[in-house]
Amino acid sequence: MKGNPRPSTPPADSDLEGVGTLTPWEALVVDAVGSVIDFWQFKRNQGRVWALLYLRGRAMSSMELQESLGLSKGGVSMLVRELEQWGVVRRVRAPRDEVWRYAAETDLMKMIGRVISERENGLVRGVKEDLGHALDMAKKEGVDPLVLARLRRMKTLADVMDKALAAFLQTARFDVHAALDVLNDPDDVDAGRSRRR
Repeated sequence: MKGNPRPSTPPADSDLEGVGTLTPWEALVVDAVGSVIDFWQFKRNQGRVWALLYLRGRAMSSMELQESLGLSKGGVSMLVRELEQWGVVRRVRAPRDEVWRYAAETDLMKMIGRVISERENGLVRGVKEDLGHALDMAKKEGVDPLVLARLRRMKTLADVMDKALAAFLQTARFDVHAALDVLNDPDDVDAGRSRRR
């Protein structure tokens, strides 16, 4: 017996990307970053917008983003608003310019740290609190000591994860700063090469 066909799953993004005006190599870069962002369970087009702004190294208007990425006006508006909330894109306007433009956050560790502290760290703290409440409730109910011991181990693991994330956020800049210098300041890298010649 044949059932009704299942409806197709809507795309993760609210706006499918069109052809756009990117060169083939730019499209590869932008799509690669979009795939990573999608893997991290953000919207793929959020990654594409940030990657294009970072790659071009200049602020771009909504219209430029629409044309370059093949996105709708509403899609770009929603994406840049969400990226501003995460602090990975900022709105700028020159004194005589009537159009708002968007620029990418270029401090990659600051950007990653903000996302981790707001998303992953919040999740771990919430789990830790829930397990603490569950442990208190279980003790009051006189739950089997073996079950309580397992619950304590789960709570301890959440505590360890919370401390590990806090330590990462405090030390990550120092641990990987040298490796990211090339991404944060490309002009200095070029200047350093010419000095060594």
